[in-house]
Amino acid sequence: MPTKKMKEFLDSHGVKYVRIEHSPAYTAREIAQSLHIKGKEVAKTIIVFIENKMAMAVLSANHSVDFDYFRKEIHAKRIELATEEQFKDIFPDCEVGAMPPFGNLYDMDVYVDQHLTEDKEIVFNAGTHSELVRMAYEDFARLVKPRVIRLT
Repeated sequence: MPTKKMKEFLDSHGVKYVRIEHSPAYTAREIAQSLHIKGKEVAKTIIVFIENKMAMAVLSANHSVDFDYFRKEIHAKRIELATEEQFKDIFPDCEVGAMPPFGNLYDMDVYVDQHLTEDKEIVFNAGTHSELVRMAYEDFARLVKPRVIRLT
C-alpha cells in the first residue's frame, strides 16, 4: 500500500495510478532490472541539502546527479547529498530510502531532471522497498509542481 499520506493525496485529486508490488529491492536500477522496466522510466528520489535547506532531486534510475549542473541551474553555492540518518525522521510513513517524490507532502522543494518529462508515465517508490506507483507524469507535475532542470 502506498503511504497513507500519498494515497489520500492522490485519491483526493482523482488521480489514476497503479500499484506495482515486487520483491524487496533497494536501488532504482535494481527495481528497473527486476521488473523489466526501462531505467529511464523509474524515478529515484535523492535528498539533498541546498545551502542547508533539505530538498528532493528526482531523476531516472539510469542517471546520476551532476552536482555542478545542479548548482549552476539553480544558482546555488552549495548542494550536498543528505545521509539517510539526516532525513529518516522527515518521512516517518516510509521505509528509509523509499520515499516517493512528493516533496509537497513533506514541505520540501522538488527538482526534477528534464529527462523524466520525456515519458508519459513516471514510476517511483511508494514508501516501501517492495512497492511502486505508476502514474501519468502530467498528473505528477500538476500536483507536485516540481522545478524542471538539468540534473544529469
